[in-house]
Amino acid sequence: MSNFWQRLITGTVFVGVIVGSILFSAIAFQIIFLWVALLSLEEFYRLIKSDDRQPDSRAGWIAGAALYIITAGIATWYLQPKWNALIMPIMALVFFAELYRKKNQPFTNIAFTLLGIVYAVLPFAMLSQIATSIGTGSWNSGILLGYFILIWSSDTFAYIFGNLLGKHRLFERISPKKSWEGSIGGALSSLGIAWILWKFNPELALIHWMVISVIIVITGTLGDLTESMLKRSLNIKDSGTILPGHGGFLDRFDALLLSAPFVWAYLKLIA
Repeated sequence: MSNFWQRLITGTVFVGVIVGSILFSAIAFQIIFLWVALLSLEEFYRLIKSDDRQPDSRAGWIAGAALYIITAGIATWYLQPKWNALIMPIMALVFFAELYRKKNQPFTNIAFTLLGIVYAVLPFAMLSQIATSIGTGSWNSGILLGYFILIWSSDTFAYIFGNLLGKHRLFERISPKKSWEGSIGGALSSLGIAWILWKFNPELALIHWMVISVIIVITGTLGDLTESMLKRSLNIKDSGTILPGHGGFLDRFDALLLSAPFVWAYLKLIA
């Protein structure tokens, strides 16, 4: 099977699962993305593991899963916000676990174990908060679906405009193929998509859809570049092979990993 067909089939299934879970139920979405978050975390640990870096994947999984479940539970299962108090003690368990591992660089290991949770789990945990951040606080599939549509449209149109018009490199040291023309084309297209989303979901004002679009374009692009910086520093092409033709989860969700915290923060500020 050619790479094109691999990418097409994988991409179609990938989008279908995300859209279907968002529209079906909050629980279905949260279960799927808990799995995605933990696999992304394992991908991160596998990438950075070396003789000098030995992150504790077991402690990371336990702490990451707890962080995700508490965050999702507060958003949609009527779990009281006071459960947030458990997050820091759970993170502290990573320090205690390292005492028993007898590794040569314990604090390097702790640092990368915690970095993996912050980078590869926390953004996915925030998605449920994004879905419940407007209106009555109940699951709003429209706002979450709109968030994903803006990420996908920004990336798609940036690729199209970059191929057609790209001449000036955006950040050649990290990503030689990205261009200013592609980024601007993606940004303008995303603003148009934001207007369409407002028509279908006017519960969120047009100005807010527009601001979210701009936030996603900027932070999503920086998230893409950050993941490219990670791979370049490790001299690898893809973060994994779990998605045929698309690489790993970190490759596919690179824009989400750094845009979700900013969109979540904005929605909380305007609530």
